[in-house]
Amino acid sequence: MRVLVAGGAGYIGSVTVAHLLECGHEVVVLDNLSRGHRDAVPREVPFIEADLADTSKVSQSMSERRIEAVVHLAAFALVGESVTDPGLYYRNNVTGGLSLLDAMTRSGVRHLVFSSTCAVYGEPARVPLVETDPLEPTNPYGETKLAFERALRTYHRAYGLTFVSLRYFNAAGATAKHQERHNPETHLIPIVLEAAAGVRPHVTIFGTDYQTPDGTCVRDYIHVADLATAHVAALEYVRGGGEPGVF
Repeated sequence: MRVLVAGGAGYIGSVTVAHLLECGHEVVVLDNLSRGHRDAVPREVPFIEADLADTSKVSQSMSERRIEAVVHLAAFALVGESVTDPGLYYRNNVTGGLSLLDAMTRSGVRHLVFSSTCAVYGEPARVPLVETDPLEPTNPYGETKLAFERALRTYHRAYGLTFVSLRYFNAAGATAKHQERHNPETHLIPIVLEAAAGVRPHVTIFGTDYQTPDGTCVRDYIHVADLATAHVAALEYVRGGGEPGVF
């Protein structure tokens, strides 16, 4: 399958690209490099430096490369930043995402896997969550991801787009070839390791009133390699005729 990975130069995207190649798929990476790294993309993989908002360029690239499916990992994902600059998140995650869907429609690409988030649920009333639990995001990051999910359903009804949205929790870990490179670093595990190595003076723990034994937050993690495997499995599922939906 010929797959366009939007955001393929980022943390999760680069690992997903590697797994797609291992599974025998042809890959093209599209990234504006605002948060990704060019050297995270293998030299043999065609690379297009472009913004999702450039619908014409994205559509032309899909047509020229005869793309059959898209994995969308190009959303911004910092909760705090989304609160202080919500416009940035609505422009990139919603407007940019819609431009990607329009480019797919123009070029006849019908299959998409969306890298969504558990943030669409907000503060859960119970754990573990299930897909049918209420959707009540508490920040613009979650709101924008949910807005794009809803757009996917309307594009499915109107244009026949097939899709899977993956509402995963916190990505963590590294592979032999890919590691975390966030600037600024906001992920907990690298911050803890930096404190242990003396790179930063301490770790700040936020919150004292969670319903946990010591009142601090308990977080769920998924290894980035497992997450890449899930994205590829979802892609093969939807390409094989699976029903659109969320997982």
